[in-house]
Amino acid sequence: MAGKLSIVLFVILVVFLAQNQVSRAKLVLDPKLQTQRNNQMYGVSQGSLHPQDCLPKCTYRCSQTSFKKPCMFFCQKCCSKCLCVPPGTYGNKQTCPCYNNWKTKEGGPKCP
Repeated sequence: MAGKLSIVLFVILVVFLAQNQVSRAKLVLDPKLQTQRNNQMYGVSQGSLHPQDCLPKCTYRCSQTSFKKPCMFFCQKCCSKCLCVPPGTYGNKQTCPCYNNWKTKEGGPKCP
């Protein structure tokens, strides 16, 4: 009796582990879920954005400033050149070297 019970428990455990592996594989392979999971970091590294993605990224980047028009103008200009926008509303420029290193004639930062 104990032998049959351990075999049944073993089979249930194997089935459970197999189902768990299948569901994990679906999560990894499903592109919609990949996009949702990686959406926060999308567009952070240089060249990772498409030009049409600049407006929403710059809208968020400039959302906290009181100088929205110039911020949006320069952010979109920098984004179209560098194809990236740093994460957050301020700072973090080290994640996007082109955005960080583009300077004005006076030597100040061009990109917000």
